[in-house]
Amino acid sequence: MPEGDTVWQAAHRLDTALHGGVVTRFDLRVPRAATSDLTGETVHEVVARGKHILHRIGDYTLHTHLKMEGEWHVYAPGQRWRKPGFRARAVVATESAETVGFDLGVVELVRTADEDRIVGYLGPDPLQDDWDAATAAAHLHADTRPIHVALQDQRNIAGFGNEYASELLFLRGIHPQTPASQTDAEALVALGVRTIRANRDRVNRTFTGDIRNTDWVYGRERRPCRRCGTTIRSMSLGADATRERQVFWCPNCQPDREPAG
Repeated sequence: MPEGDTVWQAAHRLDTALHGGVVTRFDLRVPRAATSDLTGETVHEVVARGKHILHRIGDYTLHTHLKMEGEWHVYAPGQRWRKPGFRARAVVATESAETVGFDLGVVELVRTADEDRIVGYLGPDPLQDDWDAATAAAHLHADTRPIHVALQDQRNIAGFGNEYASELLFLRGIHPQTPASQTDAEALVALGVRTIRANRDRVNRTFTGDIRNTDWVYGRERRPCRRCGTTIRSMSLGADATRERQVFWCPNCQPDREPAG
């Protein structure tokens, strides 16, 4: 599933293409919204909130979520799509651009006044102007679940996914099963903010500073740690059996710690 920086970049591209334009084509190819039509309305802005993309058009908000396979493309008017039309779930066009959402996991239209119904549960977003580090850290301090699970919970912090959780915990030397309440949440949050903001402005995400070897542990099971040479390990971890993710860590750089008694 795309991380928050990827979603922010997608929303930024969409906003650059559509901002201030009048909708000339509006086509939602999902049953619940198939008859919706915002043709003639003005695109006020397209923004990201965590992993959600919000097109604010007229009095309405088009809410989409990429999930695992979704993506938004931007085309010049009349340009041929790079994916087949049957995979398109949303089309929003103006005189200057045509944007197409393929394989989107969520597509829904709500009144902008009701936006809080769909994104109001999200925790602070490090890529937004209203970012609140103290609240984010407090959420982690209050969470007794494994830190890898707590860090990915969008109610705690909006935008961090599996790759960020694995990489940030490595950089802080924290075992992924450590209870979140027993970590230095302030330091972890500060590192996460610096990292995701830096990656927001990069073409290729990196945690190492090297675009050729971008990750310390993520996706590197059974390979040597770039720092100490110990074999990277992996396991499944999640809030429940339906939300487990493959977690990567270095047993030497992130030693297991017995919970405090």
